[in-house]
Amino acid sequence: MTVSLPRAAVLSGSLAVVAVLALSACGAAPDNASTTADGKSAATATSAADFGGMEKLVTAAKKEGTLHAIALPRDWANYGALIDGFEKKYGIKIEVENPDGSSQDEINAVTSRKGQNRAPDVLDLGSSFALSAAQQGLLAPYKVTAFGDIPEGQKDAQGRWYNDYGGYISIGCDAKRVKTCPTTFADLLKPQYKGQVALNGNPTKSGSAFGGVYAAGLASGGSFDDIQPGLDFFAKLKKNGNYTPVESTPATVEKGETPISIDWDYLNAGYADEFESKGVDWKVSVPSDGQFSQYYSQAVNKDAPHPAAARLWQEYLYSTEGQNLWLKGYARPALMTSMEKAGTLDKTAAAKLPKVSGTPTFPTEAQQSKAKTVLGEGWAKAVSE
Repeated sequence: MTVSLPRAAVLSGSLAVVAVLALSACGAAPDNASTTADGKSAATATSAADFGGMEKLVTAAKKEGTLHAIALPRDWANYGALIDGFEKKYGIKIEVENPDGSSQDEINAVTSRKGQNRAPDVLDLGSSFALSAAQQGLLAPYKVTAFGDIPEGQKDAQGRWYNDYGGYISIGCDAKRVKTCPTTFADLLKPQYKGQVALNGNPTKSGSAFGGVYAAGLASGGSFDDIQPGLDFFAKLKKNGNYTPVESTPATVEKGETPISIDWDYLNAGYADEFESKGVDWKVSVPSDGQFSQYYSQAVNKDAPHPAAARLWQEYLYSTEGQNLWLKGYARPALMTSMEKAGTLDKTAAAKLPKVSGTPTFPTEAQQSKAKTVLGEGWAKAVSE
């Protein structure tokens, strides 16, 4: 997601959403659910084949003509190119509301707008939020054509969500403002970084900031089962004056307001490219003492007002074209391994990814749920004292 103030819900952002919700509350549910001549409904189709094939899905999606999305910043993991590519290929307009919203904002929009034509058709959620949305019955089961190639452990067996792209928590640093850039979480506690260390959102609402606390926890003696050391780390950072509550965005990076930012590596790498011409020397390191990888997940709103377009968007994202566009944005696509085997991976883009060692592991659903609870109960206290 670069980089923007992605899915990093801030109070002002939340209030903005409330306002939008209020304005849209009068929107009536659309009467455009696509149905084939033989009675197959896009709203209940669990695969393209289930709907009669890709050709019928494309026809139905074009008839709907619109895809309503939320919280998709154009400068996040190359989403701008993905949006443009889909619109050009299918002639379907993508409306993106509140592009800087958080995963929780997306879920709130689904629950508060059920039955309305302004409800999001699709969701791109931090994995812990995808799990909770599925548990709440908000997501439609739909398996893209490439579903079988998505690695086990990165997809819901029912197809209600599946990982799309991801990366590692990294430390971005403005080398022209910081004499020696930190490369580990231990470094971040050093006194020379006073007032310089930022997250890109509130970890109780933002998947990326949530990952930042998880990584700090792993660097501080924690585990997937125990995120508390991550909270303790930020409490120390707050106490010694190094933590800044300013949430990093492209604007704060460019202005030098967040000279050190804990964020996904693909976002920090995107900053490096984005601001090179403006004189910002943005360095990116994946900390060796807190290596945490996570993917975002795609999902279709169970009550999507444009159900065919929603499913076609998923098919596009998991096509070779879509997966390589994420890779060009420094994000690791979910189908990277299978595409590499098939010879369809963009090798030039893959070679530019920030270097890491080892094989990533991921917290389980139960571990993430527990971590979210601990964060919700302890985050405000950790950074307020």
